[in-house]
Amino acid sequence: MASVPATPKIYHITHIDNLPSILASMQLVSDANRIGSELTCSLVGMSTIKQRRLNEIQVLCHPDTKVGQYVPFYFCPRSVMLYILHKGNHPELTYRGGQEPMVHLEADLYTAINWATAKKMRWAFTDGNASACITKFYKKTADLIDLNWSAIASNNFGDSKVKEGKQAEFLMFDVFPWSLIEKIGIIDSTMAVKVKAILVSAGHQPTIAIEPSWYF
Repeated sequence: MASVPATPKIYHITHIDNLPSILASMQLVSDANRIGSELTCSLVGMSTIKQRRLNEIQVLCHPDTKVGQYVPFYFCPRSVMLYILHKGNHPELTYRGGQEPMVHLEADLYTAINWATAKKMRWAFTDGNASACITKFYKKTADLIDLNWSAIASNNFGDSKVKEGKQAEFLMFDVFPWSLIEKIGIIDSTMAVKVKAILVSAGHQPTIAIEPSWYF
């Protein structure tokens, strides 16, 4: 099994239409926060899974909190979820817009953890899909060694163990500050122009990079 990268990155995928509201508040928010604040956005996930994360799956290392109260990130781009959005044929998926409008928001894992620690914000990570009952939750960086880093780095997730390991998540309670986003990865130059236009007056300007290898 591969060792923990020296500078692991984390990735949140969202529809480009959600960038203006993220910039307006200068933060990403959890589903629970979004619902409580009555925020509107372009939803791309599966409603049944979102409900499980909101109402059923507990973050066991932080008692009395549920997954839906956290902002989720993957440890890799080109995630299994993006593949599902790309295929657009899952029976529980209402979104059918494909992968092109999806943007990757990249941040540095250790920078995010240091920020959360300084702000006394809860954070956690999992060794697989946070919606699955068998998934383990952690809150110590020493436990990053328990993640399947080979699976996280793999682009071939036909094997069930690789697929599960690749879906490991980093979770930040309630909000994740826009100032920690270092890079925005998009699929092509057309999307780059659109993202640049949205960010033109933003106080924090992450690098905008065309990353076709992050897509299917």
